[in-house]
Amino acid sequence: MFKKIVVPVDGSESAWRALAQAAVLGTKFEGELVVLTVIQPYNNAALLAVPLDHNIISKSNADLEEIGNGVLAQAKEKIAESGFSGPVAYKMDLGHPSERILAAAKNENADAIVLGSRGLSGIAEFFLGSVSSKISQYADVPVLIVK
Repeated sequence: MFKKIVVPVDGSESAWRALAQAAVLGTKFEGELVVLTVIQPYNNAALLAVPLDHNIISKSNADLEEIGNGVLAQAKEKIAESGFSGPVAYKMDLGHPSERILAAAKNENADAIVLGSRGLSGIAEFFLGSVSSKISQYADVPVLIVK
């Protein structure tokens, strides 16, 4: 049933609880996990009102990628602590989180998406709708939202 589970992580407590739940499901159904972190790079469209030097934007994007690698490293530790022994793929993607998570689920032929109810996006959630809400609305596979 749940042979391949996409688990988006962003370093939040909610994401770590979702990862733990995904490990339980993966163990129960002898499935594999695709642990995904999505970083939103700075670009000119996002910074229309703030003129920044191209070098500053490039450095900021490099910093974001380093943070993404750190989140994946934490995820590896948490998977090891969970005792999950099935296959795990760790991936990083660039773009809008809900779009990239949905694309990853499709590209990976996932059977489910397990994600936290609240991430690190802060006030943007209030205005744009949460990532978990968008995923549950548009996903083609079952979605488990962990509180």
